[in-house]
Amino acid sequence: MDLIIPDKLKKGDTVRVIAPSRSLGIVSKQVREIATKRLNLLGLNVTFGKLVEECDEFTSSSVSSRLSDIHEAIRDRSIAAVLTAIGGYNCNQLLDGIDYKLFRDNPKILCGFSDITALQNALLTKAGIVTYSGPHYSTFGMELGIEYTLEYFQKCLFSSQPFQVAQAREWSDDQWFLAQKDRKFFPNPGATVIQAGSASGRIVGGNLCTFNLLHGTEYMPNLHDSILFLEDDELKNVYELDRDLQSVLHLPGFSGVKGLLLGRFQKKSGITPEILISIIKSKRRLSDIPIVSDCDFGHTTPQTTFPIGGTASMQATAGSVVVTIEQH
Repeated sequence: MDLIIPDKLKKGDTVRVIAPSRSLGIVSKQVREIATKRLNLLGLNVTFGKLVEECDEFTSSSVSSRLSDIHEAIRDRSIAAVLTAIGGYNCNQLLDGIDYKLFRDNPKILCGFSDITALQNALLTKAGIVTYSGPHYSTFGMELGIEYTLEYFQKCLFSSQPFQVAQAREWSDDQWFLAQKDRKFFPNPGATVIQAGSASGRIVGGNLCTFNLLHGTEYMPNLHDSILFLEDDELKNVYELDRDLQSVLHLPGFSGVKGLLLGRFQKKSGITPEILISIIKSKRRLSDIPIVSDCDFGHTTPQTTFPIGGTASMQATAGSVVVTIEQH
């Protein structure tokens, strides 16, 4: 199947907010106002799915409601991109109800992360559509520390030029939506080279525990000549990371993986650099590929936007890490 890269954004375009995981209803009015204003400043018009406010006992909505909003957004030719409201736990419920031909016939940008990983990798596998791991709509409601996130959102979604991913100067791991003006930022020491080397390949992955939900299904992407981008949230602990990563290594196509980039782990996870290195070094199947951790994507602030299904190259030495995202 030929790969399809949706048209990039331009000023004046309209984006649609949908909620394929948790409901927009759990996002505060203040965060929404800031998010919409910030997207407007990028030159984008913001619209919302009809059913994004539905909220059930799982802080989500019915499968039929979520599918309805997704399919309406894809059918609507006035919509240039789809932004997910927020992450959650149940996006994989939608996969056997998605009209993949509709997506392929009407390709457009879809951006989000975390639980949205299931939908993104399924769209790559079933429709050959490149999607984007990056900020949710709600992420744009962050008052402080969002400059890097905005920069890479624009580099990836408003331009077709390749770009190198520089390290952010500082990072944060707080619940920013609870105290917008009372935040703590840490100096960023940069990415950690666990194993040196160079590689290039198609980007696959996203949130690790969500990605693992696709194992053994028709929605699992081919790992041939791939670079895995993997991250996880504060609920991950060292034991779960060890076994979830091992599950990836057991995939029949894992020998096709050329490199591994790991997003920064949240402090609450307890996954320190020393523990992470110990986990990596215990796995024989990881011994011959370059591996870099503490990259700026995932559940800490700020985050890079990158194309799932796009191409990346990585060169990792003891002194430096160079990651380049190709746009074609």
